[in-house]
Amino acid sequence: MAASILIADDDAVARRLIENMVQKCGYETVVVDSGDAAIAALTAPDAPAIDGVILDLVMPGLDGMGVLAKIREAGLSVPVIVQTAHGGIDNVISAMRAGAADFVVKPVGMERLQVSLRNALNASALKGELQRIRHSREGRLTFSDIITRAEAMAGVMRTAQKAANSSIPVLIEGESGVGKEMFARAIHGSGERKAKPFVAVNCGAIPDNLVESILFGHEKGAFTGATERHTGKFVEAHGGTLFLDEVSELPLAAQVKLLRALQEGAVEAVGGRKPVKVDVRIISATNRRLLERVKQGHFREDLFYRLHVLPLTIPSLRTRREDIPHLLRHFLARFAAEENRTITGISGEAVAHLAQLDWPGNIRQLENAVYRAVVMSEGDQLGLGDFPLLASQPYPATEIPTAPLMLEPIAAPSVVSSGSEIPIAPLPSVGTLPMLTATGDVRPLEDMENEIIRFAISHYRGQMSEVARRLKIGRSTLYRKLDEAGVPGHGGKSGEETH
Repeated sequence: MAASILIADDDAVARRLIENMVQKCGYETVVVDSGDAAIAALTAPDAPAIDGVILDLVMPGLDGMGVLAKIREAGLSVPVIVQTAHGGIDNVISAMRAGAADFVVKPVGMERLQVSLRNALNASALKGELQRIRHSREGRLTFSDIITRAEAMAGVMRTAQKAANSSIPVLIEGESGVGKEMFARAIHGSGERKAKPFVAVNCGAIPDNLVESILFGHEKGAFTGATERHTGKFVEAHGGTLFLDEVSELPLAAQVKLLRALQEGAVEAVGGRKPVKVDVRIISATNRRLLERVKQGHFREDLFYRLHVLPLTIPSLRTRREDIPHLLRHFLARFAAEENRTITGISGEAVAHLAQLDWPGNIRQLENAVYRAVVMSEGDQLGLGDFPLLASQPYPATEIPTAPLMLEPIAAPSVVSSGSEIPIAPLPSVGTLPMLTATGDVRPLEDMENEIIRFAISHYRGQMSEVARRLKIGRSTLYRKLDEAGVPGHGGKSGEETH
């Protein structure tokens, strides 16, 4: 799924022109005719996710500045590119101060708009990645930091958001690498305990003889090597959240003590003489079917029901392939910045191939693949050859989900059709510019121009002077194009207006 761009303009012809240009850049579009409709599209609970906005500053009712103000009030981080018809410096300065990412002057050219969109989306992706890392380290991760557009994730997100408002025990199941800890952090960061510690423990990585000491603490001299007192993870997480990752790997002896701690709300350190009261919210996770572990006798049934109060299952990446292009954009922005590489993007062939792989390691594997490609690439764009461990893997011939992911301006923009890049000439070369239709076919720019001209003539009721003015072309050029298109009765010979 390509990035989605919201276009807000009260002029029908201008909307159609911008919409066609944005679609030729490889993005999806959502088009509205007013500022109020733009805010509704951005804030409605069931509205599709918007990655960027192209906003006309001058509109009746809620104008562009009003939209920017409401976006800021709502705390939205979507990048906004404003359009101004006159290029007035005061309007531009006001819009940039109000939070706009860039501005363009009407009528904007194809290349200028594409560069502006790329830069805005690139900056937004990098900003989102940096914010995600900072929030994770500070224990303030929220559900807005989770990158997903997939329908398969909608129900999981709703359930997790409801769980965040209580202290109910949550059990997160899912394959390795799907982001179980990120969900746990988002639940913690969205709830009342967000100001308190989030303590993560990988139960599968602790030696059996140290599990109780790590979880519940120990007193000095409790066993050989216990040279000082240790409080334990339960006490560290007091008031906050304790995340028990790979909880299915706990030895049975530790499971008994964990059950007692959950039942009594108190822990007793190894070598200790009295229990210590603790207030922790338990979120556990496993990449195995915990109920199957219970049936096999490897996990206590009574502990299972203590943890399995609100279950969440995170879908694998192969069941939500539409998230892959968005994840690629964010990972590429982050690693290119970290490694100080000027990577312009990922080719359409590579994006199409990567989006169709099964990814047994899920998001973690995808992230590592992009990291390796950024470090090892010798060019300024990642191609299929930069993913040598994945390039040879076959994938089914299904619909190609996205255009190339471009992070910086390039000389020749492109779109994707059937998995390959199609070079696009700058807008003035009208005879060589293909366009993707809704069915995925390619048609020349002449057809698109003719459609726009017919639409403008119909919209302005045959007033050719107004049509020429709105399209920013001379009347003689307009009549010539109508003659070439074979449009009858347009009045080109006499120069009269048509009605």
